[in-house]
Amino acid sequence: MRVLQLVTQDRGGPVDHAVEVAVELARRGHESHLVGPPGGRLAAAAAQGVAVHEAEVTSKTDLSGARAVAAVVRRLRPDLLHLQDRRAGLVGRVIGAQAAIPTVYTLHGVPDQLAPLVPGNLEIAPARARDRLAYLRLERLLASGPRTAVVTPCEALAQYARQHVGIRPDRVHTVYNGVGGDFLADAPRVATHGGELGALWLGLMEPVKRVADLVAATARLPQVHLTLVGDGPERAQLEGAVAAAGSGGRVSFAGFQAEPAPYLRAADVFVLCSAAEACPMALLQAMACGTPVVATRVGGVPEIVRHGMDGFLVDPGRPEQLRSALAWLAADLPLRRAMSISARRRVLERFAVEHMVEDLLDVYARTMACVS
Repeated sequence: MRVLQLVTQDRGGPVDHAVEVAVELARRGHESHLVGPPGGRLAAAAAQGVAVHEAEVTSKTDLSGARAVAAVVRRLRPDLLHLQDRRAGLVGRVIGAQAAIPTVYTLHGVPDQLAPLVPGNLEIAPARARDRLAYLRLERLLASGPRTAVVTPCEALAQYARQHVGIRPDRVHTVYNGVGGDFLADAPRVATHGGELGALWLGLMEPVKRVADLVAATARLPQVHLTLVGDGPERAQLEGAVAAAGSGGRVSFAGFQAEPAPYLRAADVFVLCSAAEACPMALLQAMACGTPVVATRVGGVPEIVRHGMDGFLVDPGRPEQLRSALAWLAADLPLRRAMSISARRRVLERFAVEHMVEDLLDVYARTMACVS
């Protein structure tokens, strides 16, 4: 099968996901292509047997970028287009309809304005009437075309797609994100001492991630050393909050890291403190490395983390619950070790890249076989 995936971002969860899919498809003998902006992720895919094509779509109205993608599609004539972010979903489905090529769009998440429509998520930004027009009605229209399907990485997002977007239930398929590569390559690192805790956060420093809640929680935990891996618009604000709390000696800002696996393996616990999520790749990557987690009970997170087994689930926007969970793990080394083993086994059994691609291939086959 010749599969062409399209991304319009150069980093982030959807891009990591697309690379994992592309590499596994190539490993299985399929003709795997990846189209996107130039950058390290495309190079990483190429090094593992994926045919990569540079084409940059900078906005929804970037006609020259869309034409560049369309030219690649015309040249390759793939059996199926798999679209991996919101902009790709718009451009790719229009191109697919024009070229009579089946399309699969992975709905990785929702706009901040619509976050509360996904079970468990908090309100992030005020919703306006035009948001429903721009996102819900447009997505319903794009998903109504011939031989097209929508993949969601969790049941919480599938419920949103069916109930709020109004996509036909038979066109919505849940395929959980999968992890492979370096995250599963080595044995997990387990802490060898009790009483102290190396906590790690990984992601984009933006309001929805609620990193300030984690900074506040750890400020009153002298036994916790916090590493923040990532960058973003809230970094300066977070640095100020750390300085004001007087916890600068226990908080490290590591910046963006293209290869986060070593940081995840070196941590005693991974913390996800977001107000809204779907199926976060960073969470799965941490668990794959055998790192116990403390995560907010939002979106699809409760579908991944078993409370008390792989880690702890807490309510979003409640720093005191984060603090209690971290203090408990700092004081209980045997529990951390048990959660480390359980978290890694959970990924190997349910969220490995092999399981994900097997499910995707089933969706591809069904979509290509559709007549309407």
